Amino acid sequence: DAAIHRQWIASMGRRTALAHLSHLVCELYKRLEVVHLAAEGGFDLPLSQAVLADVLGLSTVHVNRLIAELRQLEVLTWAQGRIGILDWDRLATLAEFDPAYLRLHREPV
Repeated sequence: DAAIHRQWIASMGRRTALAHLSHLVCELYKRLEVVHLAAEGGFDLPLSQAVLADVLGLSTVHVNRLIAELRQLEVLTWAQGRIGILDWDRLATLAEFDPAYLRLHREPV
């Protein structure tokens, strides 16, 4: 979908690394929520930091530091392949996240 591609291009070029990772977490949460795979404010993400680094175009060390920063800001927990969202509003603000581009809520036909 073109809207999703535009968001990813914006993330790569305009957002800070912290905002980019936060945006990815927000997007994954909203997508998984629609299919009932995100519950109780969290979701499973069985990806290594190396894979996340590749997805984000960052080094593994940088991703590790960003995760530590998000923990320190108390917006999420990240342990054993599970992300817990502690403060959705702050995370979404950090990410500059607006889920409208995902078009996850469809009108009945």
